Amino acid sequence: MLLGALDGDETVVFKAVAASVQVQVEPVGRWFEAYVKRRNRNVSSSFQELEEEEESSEEEEDEEFQLEEHPMLRTLDPKDWKNQDHYAVLGLPHLRYKATQKQIKAAHKAIVLKHHPDKRKAAGEQIVEGDNDYFTCITKAIEVLSDPVKRRAFDSVDPTFDNSVPSKSEGKENFFQVFSSVFERNSRWSTNKKHVPKLGTLESTFEEVDNFYSFWYNFDSWREFSYLDEEEKEKAECRDERRWIEKQNRASRAQRKKEEMNRIRTLVDTAYSCDPRIKKFKEEEKARKESEKKAKAEAKKREQEEKERVRQAELEAARMAREKEEEEAKQVAQQAKKEKEIQKKAIKKERQKLRTTCKNWNYFADNEADSVKMMEEVEKLCDRLELASLQSLNELLASGSKEDSKVAVEKQVREVNAQLQREREAEVQARQAARSAEQASGGGGGGGGRGWNEEDLQLLIKAVNLFPAGTNARWEVIANYMNLHSSSGVKRTAKDVINKAKNLQRLDPLQKDEINRKAFEKFKKEHTSVAPSIDNAMPSERFDASGGEGNAAPWTTEEQKLLEQALKTYPVSTPERWEKIAASVPGRNKKDCMKRYKELVEMVKAKKAAQEQVVQ
Repeated sequence: MLLGALDGDETVVFKAVAASVQVQVEPVGRWFEAYVKRRNRNVSSSFQELEEEEESSEEEEDEEFQLEEHPMLRTLDPKDWKNQDHYAVLGLPHLRYKATQKQIKAAHKAIVLKHHPDKRKAAGEQIVEGDNDYFTCITKAIEVLSDPVKRRAFDSVDPTFDNSVPSKSEGKENFFQVFSSVFERNSRWSTNKKHVPKLGTLESTFEEVDNFYSFWYNFDSWREFSYLDEEEKEKAECRDERRWIEKQNRASRAQRKKEEMNRIRTLVDTAYSCDPRIKKFKEEEKARKESEKKAKAEAKKREQEEKERVRQAELEAARMAREKEEEEAKQVAQQAKKEKEIQKKAIKKERQKLRTTCKNWNYFADNEADSVKMMEEVEKLCDRLELASLQSLNELLASGSKEDSKVAVEKQVREVNAQLQREREAEVQARQAARSAEQASGGGGGGGGRGWNEEDLQLLIKAVNLFPAGTNARWEVIANYMNLHSSSGVKRTAKDVINKAKNLQRLDPLQKDEINRKAFEKFKKEHTSVAPSIDNAMPSERFDASGGEGNAAPWTTEEQKLLEQALKTYPVSTPERWEKIAASVPGRNKKDCMKRYKELVEMVKAKKAAQEQVVQ
């Protein structure tokens, strides 16, 4: 803002001011550091202010910083420096891992000024030559604590750290006092120290408790145990020995890391099992689920009751509608019955009237034979004519003369006879068409046109039973089987066999029984007849049955199963095989079993031959 003119002075404009220009400037050096600090702190302050604040904080730390000299410092063994407490050696046992590098350097400087060998020698103290002086322990301490990697390794195995885990009995008595300090102590190992959740109180929400246990169940620890390595690879004499030492150290570190994670997991599990909030949340969740379950059950019950009410209403409405329909149907049936009775009575009346009228006219005949014939024709009219036709005919007979009546009756008789003739002709044509269709379906293609004799029918029935449903290419197999064993010389195709099998299924049961009876008689005749040339022949050793005459009864299913089991039980190499097989089948002797076995073999061979023929 321009100053105002004094008394006696004048304000004169010499030149117009140029417009302002915005220039992008990037901070560098210490100004960039101040910019970053301002941005992180979200405040606006100058570099000088930040420097002054940092100097004041360092002065406060220096004022609070105090050394606590190790009481046994002069008695420490330099050779056992690895087992010493480095913080205690430098006089920082109260700060430990919280000590800054500036504090560590200051402590080291103070300790060196007091315990340096030159200082002590000047004071007249006897000094031990070499590395055997306790000052070596101070040197090792600053060497470890000034190196971030070595200090981190030493902090991981801090000898003052309490690794203990409270028991369940301790946790249940006073949960928050016991576990709060334990989790606070172990939080120092977290890789994310800024976001370590607190244990909380009894009033903590479910989200807070869940976040706490989720953090600790997924705890990521930076703690490592390289400081406890038993061997130092720098002392190795060769590369192989160094690799072996590294391998041993890695194995021991992994084992200790695993034990550490198990300790953390045990701590979290124990706290979770003792936490009264978890118990409260579980009870609340259980109560909520019970209430939801109860509400669902009540809603389902109401829904079922509503469905049952609607169903009962629908059933009642359906019942009433059904009763109404039944009542209406009953009334309609009664009405139809009444009308039918009325019509029946009217027809009966008209028929009686026709008979009476014709009888009064002596059936329009001059002799007994014509009268009887006309009587039959009149009865035929009574049976065939409907009510309207009867009424019309009776009106003509009542109003006309005898000749006119005779002409009317004869005319009606001719019409009825013509109608009967047409019906008979239609029935004959229908029978002929059915017979032609049956003949056409009975044979088709190849040898289907040729007749089927009894032997072919019996062979077809046997093949159908021999090759049941499910057999691969069943009807082709049956056709080949018949062509192989038929004596008629007619070649049958699968289509012929299928058509004939369908015709046999449509046959009357009595005809089927007749075919089966003839087949059994033929089988019995073939198997009971003996050729004259072998009447005096001696039986062979194979069929010399020791049990006398064989059993001619057919084999039952149970006997067949026993025979098959016996054939499996006694192989060919078994001595006296057939005697043992016969003993296993009650009611059958050796000859019966051997004969049945031969029949089965022939049957299997025939079946295989028919199937092979189809394949070829």
